[in-house]
Amino acid sequence: MQKLLDAPLAPLTTFRLGGPARCLVHATTDDEVIDAVRAADAAGTPLLLIGGGSNLVIGDDGFDGTAVRVATTGLTLDGTRLELAAGENWSEAVARTVEAGLAGVECLAGIPGSAGATPIQNVGAYGQEVSSVITEVVAYDRAEDRTVTIPAAACGFSYRHSRFKAEPDRHVVLRVRFALEDAGGLSAPIRYAETARALGVGVGDRVPAARARETVLKLRAGKGMVLDPEDHDTWSAGSFFTNPVLSEAQHAAFTARVAARLGPDVAAPAWPAGEGRVKTSAAWLIDRAGFTKGYGTGGARISSKHTLALTNRGTASTAELLDLAREVRDGVRAAFGVTLVNEPVTVGCAL
Repeated sequence: MQKLLDAPLAPLTTFRLGGPARCLVHATTDDEVIDAVRAADAAGTPLLLIGGGSNLVIGDDGFDGTAVRVATTGLTLDGTRLELAAGENWSEAVARTVEAGLAGVECLAGIPGSAGATPIQNVGAYGQEVSSVITEVVAYDRAEDRTVTIPAAACGFSYRHSRFKAEPDRHVVLRVRFALEDAGGLSAPIRYAETARALGVGVGDRVPAARARETVLKLRAGKGMVLDPEDHDTWSAGSFFTNPVLSEAQHAAFTARVAARLGPDVAAPAWPAGEGRVKTSAAWLIDRAGFTKGYGTGGARISSKHTLALTNRGTASTAELLDLAREVRDGVRAAFGVTLVNEPVTVGCAL
């Protein structure tokens, strides 16, 4: 277990932003992770867990505490059962499942970050969510000082949310277990219209899993959502805002605002999101509020490929990024009465 003092954190994030940590611990086993967390808790030291760094916005002043880089490894496939150590690269793990002829996560290809983050965010894209295939999460319970195994039904999964996100100081994810599908090399049914169009099939059809993965990677790359150190459009946290989920009354008010602003023939995207709730598109809102691709003049700008990604063009500070995020959030609220919520976690700063 390696410890560094006054250690830079920006290189550990996909934004490449933020100041140093008072102490950085590089943990490569579950026991090292637990020991580092226990030591910080016993000393009353603030704790920050870092996996792939793809969902973090760290303040310019850094983190005055102990940051633990979870760098554990381990991928086990037993038939359709998959177990991943929290530090495993998620995108590489998806590729392995496709190579093994298994279905269930192929449309989650190219998502940056580590496996341990997937249950926290209930990671999802292109019609798939990890909650549909996770069976158990093995975690260190900081409150009870013991390792626990939490079944999926007790994880509190919902749209980009879980009990781990609701109680960020309680559990440290160590391992994630999945049940995938042996569909003879075919994908799970394609659920997302954009993916179906790109594949030339209907929603609900299956295609070779490798083809589904490759198609999703191309779609993501076209939006700057596949990491590339030479492409500043990928110096981001992916989607910065979640898609708003509105009550029926909120949706009615929103629809009226859209009609008043854009005309009665314009309809905002809408999808069912559970009883009495409707989900709409954050990207659509941002674009229609006047924040188009490439918006901005400083080191932080909206991606030139996708309006939902805020990017570091190489010279940004976290303060500049948050100023842009506030401008977008406030502009959307003024235009449509909907308040966007940031998806990445803020550390030592706030939106």
